[in-house]
Amino acid sequence: MKIRHPDLSDSPENRLHQEIGLPPLDTAIGSERRLWQSKRLAGLTLLIAMAVSVYIAQHLMQGQSAVLGNQLLLAAQQVISSPQFWAAVAVGFAAQAIDGALGMAYGISSNTFLIGVGASPAAASAAVHVAEVFTTGFSGLSHLKFGNVDKALFRRLVIPGVVGGVAGAYLLTSIDGHLIKPYIAAYLLLMGLYILRKAWLATHPKPHSSEIKHVSPLALLGGFVDAVGGGGWGPVVTSTLVGRGNDPRKTIGTVNAAEFFIAFSTAGAFLLWAEMEHWLLVAGLIVGGLFAAPFAAWLCHKLNARTLLWLVGTLISVLSVFNLFVALR
Repeated sequence: MKIRHPDLSDSPENRLHQEIGLPPLDTAIGSERRLWQSKRLAGLTLLIAMAVSVYIAQHLMQGQSAVLGNQLLLAAQQVISSPQFWAAVAVGFAAQAIDGALGMAYGISSNTFLIGVGASPAAASAAVHVAEVFTTGFSGLSHLKFGNVDKALFRRLVIPGVVGGVAGAYLLTSIDGHLIKPYIAAYLLLMGLYILRKAWLATHPKPHSSEIKHVSPLALLGGFVDAVGGGGWGPVVTSTLVGRGNDPRKTIGTVNAAEFFIAFSTAGAFLLWAEMEHWLLVAGLIVGGLFAAPFAAWLCHKLNARTLLWLVGTLISVLSVFNLFVALR
């Protein structure tokens, strides 16, 4: 879940994050944490209700006359006993732990793992974006509540980001998955190397500039690579804007608020142009993400941020090299 209230205090952890170009750490006081825990539970309930509704609608449209209660019970048993579901839960947990600890890389981590377990690029990206509709929705509301959204920057990000995301989804669903898989693996490898570069080189923020230029092309590119690669909106857009000197709190809040619309439109495009057969993966990603937030907070305080970058960058790079090797055989 990408629910963030960035803490810009001059703590040792935030000084290290600033040194290597990462977003600030998250904060959560007791009442706020309880509020969002209840909303995460509501989101999971909504997901289950949607899945049940889709299942019922599909069977009613097909004219089946069997008792739906028995079918739903059988479906629930199949979900609980499915290795794919529990693999997706593990992926969602790990991806959210990484994202909660670093402020980025949920989509990239999830997509890399899903492609590694055999999902096609379109199926993996679709699963990630449908799951992100829930996570980014909570995140956007959280940032709006805390006043972290720059409305002018938000308007400049949303439309180009949506256009880029839909274009990326169309490309991914129009091309044979086996044909594009090497390119997706190569992109994920580059993102893994980018994370490793952050761990190797200490970069310092540039002086603040009141005029942020080239926002629309940046959002277009961010939305496109996010759809094609299953992730990248945060690393591309947030890192670039903060690197240009934009206020970190406003940047993180605005980019996360805009991401809901990019995820929603991209997921809709995938559902429109591709047959969605991976609801187990979507459910697993969300369920895993629900339980990862406390672990991510613990991870933030136990492991050095640079160490986390090395671990995540290495893992993504190694998996991407393996996926690239398999795709090119």
